This record gives sequence, C-alpha cells and structure tokens, in this order.
Amino acid sequence: MLRIARTLSIGCLSFLLFLLPMNSPAANTLIDNITAQVYFSPMGGCTDAIVQEISQAKQEILVQAYSFTSKDIAKALVAAHKRGVRTVIILDKSNQSKRYSAADFTFNMGIPTYIDAKHATAHNKVMIIDKETVITGSFNFTKAAEERNAENLLILRSKELAERYIANWEKHKQHSQEYGGRR
Repeated sequence: MLRIARTLSIGCLSFLLFLLPMNSPAANTLIDNITAQVYFSPMGGCTDAIVQEISQAKQEILVQAYSFTSKDIAKALVAAHKRGVRTVIILDKSNQSKRYSAADFTFNMGIPTYIDAKHATAHNKVMIIDKETVITGSFNFTKAAEERNAENLLILRSKELAERYIANWEKHKQHSQEYGGRR
C-alpha cells in the first residue's frame, strides 16, 4: 500500500497560478501562505484524509460533487451535520435517478441537498471547510476512487483561496434546485 502525503512549498503554487493566461478568471490569483497536502490513489489515503478534515470541521462544510458513494465520507458528513456543523451539498442531476442516490441519502439524513442541472455535467469534486480549507482534485468521493482509480487529491489551507471557492459554490447554488427526495 502506497501512501503519499506531502506539504508543498506554496511559493511554487503561487508561481504556477501566476503563469495562468491573463484572460483566465484566475489570472489575478497570486496567493501566499497556502499550506497544501497532496495524496494519490489507489490506496493512497485520500478517503482517510477527507474524513479527517470533515471530523475537524467546526462551523461549515460546503460540498460540490458529481456524486459520492464512499460510505466513510458519507458517515463523516452526517456526523458533522449531527454535531451542528452547517453542511450543504450540491450534486449533479444524475442523482435524480430512479435508484437510491447520494442525494437521497443526504436528504434523508437531513442535510440540505441541491441539484445542479444547469450544466451537461456538474463534475466538481470540492469541499470547503470552515472558510479556510479547500479539498479538491480529480478524486471522486467514491470507494472506486480510493481502491481502483488513479486520482489525486489536494487539501489546501488558505482563507483567500477558500473565498474564491465559496463564491463559485454560491454561484452554482443560485441556479440549483433544492432536492426533495424521490417521489
């Protein structure tokens, strides 16, 4: 089992963001003092790292995901919600299927859940915790992502970066519909 977790020098991340084209929405993003942890799957500890971050949340967890099927991540989100952490989830429209989905699960657990049907696919994989920690990367919140897929996960600590992700999350929530469960 290979587990890789590294803290990056954020000067290099700031430099990479500086290299973005000037017409990019992120062109003006030069952020200092970011702490980053990097994980890779399969079997690289991505799920454990996400669960650890969720378990430390004190105020708020905002989620944008295509879906999620990881029982460990789902349990951690429910536990956070039950201990009073504001938890809100935006999922892709594929969760409005005839089968039981992540949207059904989170709705049934009392977590406000929204469906983003504006896009062909709402394929984000983002969690923003306590307006300071951003979890992102190609890592889907699934068992397959941890055990079989080659994926990456970044855990970034920066209030400034989190603000940008929150603004994007809010933009998507505005055009999403609150999920009311299967009928």
